[in-house]
Amino acid sequence: MMREPTNETPDQRPLPEGDEINLLELLQVIVRRKAVIIKICTAAVVIAVCYSLALNNIYTANAKILPPQKETGGGLSALLGQAGGGLAALAGGMGGLGGSTDLYLGILKSRSVADAVIKRLNLQKEFETETIDETRKRLESVVKFKAGKDGIISIDADSKDPRKAAQLANTFVNELGRRSVELNLSKAGTERIFLEKRLELVKQDLHNAENDMKAFQEKYKTIKVDSQATVAIEGIARLKAEIITKEGQLASLRNSMTDESNEVKALQAGIARLKSQLGAMSGSGGSDVIPAVGNIPGLGVEYIRKMRELKTQEAIFEQLTKQYEVAKINEAKDSSSVQVLDEAVVPLKKSRPKRSLIVVLAAVTAFFASLFIVFIQEYFSKMPPEDAAIIRDIKNSLRFRAGRHD
Repeated sequence: MMREPTNETPDQRPLPEGDEINLLELLQVIVRRKAVIIKICTAAVVIAVCYSLALNNIYTANAKILPPQKETGGGLSALLGQAGGGLAALAGGMGGLGGSTDLYLGILKSRSVADAVIKRLNLQKEFETETIDETRKRLESVVKFKAGKDGIISIDADSKDPRKAAQLANTFVNELGRRSVELNLSKAGTERIFLEKRLELVKQDLHNAENDMKAFQEKYKTIKVDSQATVAIEGIARLKAEIITKEGQLASLRNSMTDESNEVKALQAGIARLKSQLGAMSGSGGSDVIPAVGNIPGLGVEYIRKMRELKTQEAIFEQLTKQYEVAKINEAKDSSSVQVLDEAVVPLKKSRPKRSLIVVLAAVTAFFASLFIVFIQEYFSKMPPEDAAIIRDIKNSLRFRAGRHD
């Protein structure tokens, strides 16, 4: 049976349903409607070029800093360790903020540092913001902080002016150093003030003990104490001074540890042992080597008690004086100042916008969008009359409803 001829050309005949997609036919559609594709791509490229040229150049300045590392057994701690374990532990307990990178990142992101930078550089006027909160948010968008695995902190600051970008990054570095020093000075200053007050009380107690001893000697003349009693006095004074030192260590540990920690328990056991020895030497049942104070008869007992009080106050005064000197050294030295590895310099090249990338992306996006458009046009041009009638009916219905709504 012969097919009836039709007036439709092969290009205008719709594809039968269920036929496989022919790549050559798709390429034919693209070539036939290439004018639409070229116009859309050209328009997108022109718009992208104009948009990218209208964008301001942004320059990024970078600064790198190394937070202070925790002190080990060298320097002052080693020197004090030779003088006594208690002072070495005290010096370690009075250390600075330490070398935690997260801690210094937190300081950089704090409101106090941001406000200081805003005030120093007058950023509220530069950003043209109405409130300080808006200025902080704007500052967060132009300054980024990140820490590497090596512990080095990077500060990236963006600005239209390359000099201002470098100034902004360096200002954050300066504020970080100043703020960390203030925090350390606050802690060391508290320790120094506490020891200063304690030292004043001990000075008064030592002065009273000296006066009592002087008055006793003037009243009863000089009383010679045998060597065993002298050893007992010195031993009691030494034990009391050691107890005072360990109690200071215990108070320092309790600021960061609980009573269940092994270090706290060990110190408590050591203090209890020292107090037991002190009780044995001060009571009536002392050891065979060093006689107890209660075994010395007559005025010698009173003399030894006063001598013991004097020696004890002298030992305590000596220990507190050393601790006070350590506190003053910790307060004076800048143990927490950050080390600036790379200061921010004025960048010579912009960091963004990447104009060529914007144009390329716009062209690629426009090309695929134009392909979609030409295939839709091709579909409508080959649409069967029944489908075309349905679409016209939908258009008329929408136009009618829109007219009634108006």
